Amino acid sequence: MLKVIIAGSAYPYRGGLASYNERLAVESQLQNDEIQIETFLLQYPSFLFPGKTQYSESPAPANLKITRSINSINPFNWIRVGLRIRKERPDLLIFKFWIPFMGPCFGTIARIARSNKHTRVITIIDNLIPHEKRFGDRILTSYFVSASDAFIAMSKSVLEEIDLFTKKKPRLFSPHPIFDNFGKRIPKAEALENLGFSKQFRYILFFGFIRDYKGLDLLIEAFADKRFRELPVKLIIAGEYYSDSKKYLDLIAQHQLGDDIILKNDFIPNEEVANYFCACDIIAQPYKTATQSGVTQIGFHFEKPMLVTNVGGLGEIIIDGKIGFVTQPDKKDIADALIRFFTSEDLAKSFESNIVEEKKKYTWSEMYHNIMKLFNQIKNDYTK
Repeated sequence: MLKVIIAGSAYPYRGGLASYNERLAVESQLQNDEIQIETFLLQYPSFLFPGKTQYSESPAPANLKITRSINSINPFNWIRVGLRIRKERPDLLIFKFWIPFMGPCFGTIARIARSNKHTRVITIIDNLIPHEKRFGDRILTSYFVSASDAFIAMSKSVLEEIDLFTKKKPRLFSPHPIFDNFGKRIPKAEALENLGFSKQFRYILFFGFIRDYKGLDLLIEAFADKRFRELPVKLIIAGEYYSDSKKYLDLIAQHQLGDDIILKNDFIPNEEVANYFCACDIIAQPYKTATQSGVTQIGFHFEKPMLVTNVGGLGEIIIDGKIGFVTQPDKKDIADALIRFFTSEDLAKSFESNIVEEKKKYTWSEMYHNIMKLFNQIKNDYTK
């Protein structure tokens, strides 16, 4: 049995990062580890947070030990937390790294914790090079990378990016596991009724925080294709704006799509996720840049066909023509694929049938296995 600490976002914070860390903790429990999560007292200063609230309104996850201890902007706090973890001597300290802003905080905690010559640090990387770049990103990321012993990259593009910061430290590619913590699949008719959506239409779903790099403007432009007006198809945009909403609302008005697009622009709580995924016929991720996406792994869980663009790691796991489409980040290419989907009698059934088999590749036990593989490689090496 290992003593493991996960440091990062978790309840009462919301979103995919928190869900990931909580689900990884559950898997660690299933493997008989002693596991706890150290989450934030303060994750972002309010002026840096683009959404309405950082906090979840859902119930706390059951049977997980979560301690609020980390202040992302207080160096004295980083030292205190690092010293406490060093004294507690966990075998393994896991960080999930997604933004350079966290580099000084996580890097300081990691340095102090591992100075006990016992605790090893493994980082699971969402992004090393952020989608929305800022001055100083490389310096902040380098500070953190140098404090970690090994890395799990969830896309091959990120695996290659590690070389920009270190060529010597161990690393593995291990895809994002399926998000299976949003409940079971329910019949489409039931999901539509729960949401109050008409059963006379079929639905495209764009889901998650709305940032410019996610290409919602491309999807709206694609959906303006006149061929869609001849089909009983609507577009659901479900998620909170993390960028200026005006450009998207102006596009909808410009193309007179107000009656064809359903806007649900609040954070979707965990308890409602199943309804949106089970109500739709296909999920669209028209990203302009990407590494990997938790939305894809929710789609796998609910066995829904997906359209992704050929950027970052998205095209690595969506097999074009087998479980969905991989297009260019181009409005016509996106429109053509979606029209093909909605005008084919058998394509949806074929995709869904193939997804049932394909999703078996993306298990939490496989992620845990890869973490342990790295841990066994570094556990006795204190030279890095």
